[in-house]
Amino acid sequence: MKKVCGPDGGGVIALPATPPVTYGFHRSTAPSRSWETTGDTSPATPHCRQGSALAHKSAGTKRSGTPRRSIGRSSQTPRVERHDDRHGRSGTLPPVPGRPIFLRTQVLVLVLSLLLFALITWQVVAGGPLVDADRWLLRRTQHTAARFAGLRSTGQFLCDIGNAQLAVPLLTAAIGHAAWRDGRAGVPRWWPRPLAAALAMAAVPLIVTCAKTVIARPSPGHHRLGPGSYPGFFPSGHTASATVAIGAAALLVLPYVHRAARRRLVAAAAVLLVAAVGVSLVWCGYHWPLDVVGSWCLSAALLAGVALTPPGTEAAGQARRTSPPGDGECSP
Repeated sequence: MKKVCGPDGGGVIALPATPPVTYGFHRSTAPSRSWETTGDTSPATPHCRQGSALAHKSAGTKRSGTPRRSIGRSSQTPRVERHDDRHGRSGTLPPVPGRPIFLRTQVLVLVLSLLLFALITWQVVAGGPLVDADRWLLRRTQHTAARFAGLRSTGQFLCDIGNAQLAVPLLTAAIGHAAWRDGRAGVPRWWPRPLAAALAMAAVPLIVTCAKTVIARPSPGHHRLGPGSYPGFFPSGHTASATVAIGAAALLVLPYVHRAARRRLVAAAAVLLVAAVGVSLVWCGYHWPLDVVGSWCLSAALLAGVALTPPGTEAAGQARRTSPPGDGECSP
């Protein structure tokens, strides 16, 4: 009981003692302070604070909003109860799956390439407006090549990249490099993408030879095939061989390049080399421009099929070896 003087100075009012307050998890008590007022007979405390144990009784419920929300929970929140990603997308379970947008892009490239190849083939067979533009572009290129005759040797060297003697060893070296890296990393399924690259390269002469025989387009500057000449010039076999070999080699090597700047450099070098081979074939007078463009479309479709196969990289092997046991569980 505490004595407090009343307004007249003589009265004595008895006030009940304030109960002790617990702080944290310890049973320590702190003296409560009350104010002596002349007109108020109720006690007042500066902080109406509850203990941490009482404050977290609602932890894990909808009304839990205390700073220490981990009290009363398990040490590891089950990952199946988390919603860390947007609706309709892949989750974050290890290993993290690829975004579906890459798959859609590869399928889109495959479909567009086949459609463009069909359109160019129809224009070449029917003699449409693209053929007139093709003749004009060929004449302009030949006039420019005659002015810069010193570049013909360089163009001839670039044309030779499309030969099987250079294209096949280049792709074989890339396949061997991928097999060696994956074998050293212990990747069990390393063969899908190298096998797809080899099949794409083997399909080039078959598709090109059949198309040349059926279409039977004459050589540049001529309107009909001469006796004893090639079965046709559309599409360009050298362009297709060089594009598939260089593109497939880049797809096999890029997963092992860890820096983004170097990956962009390798991709840009592959694209520039493929473009240089195609331009050199027109520059030296071996093919029409549409022969080269049609081969690029056909090669893009084949490379899109190679890109659709899963790569077996040493990073994937490392993730398999270090992944924790269990289905979708992480180590604490």
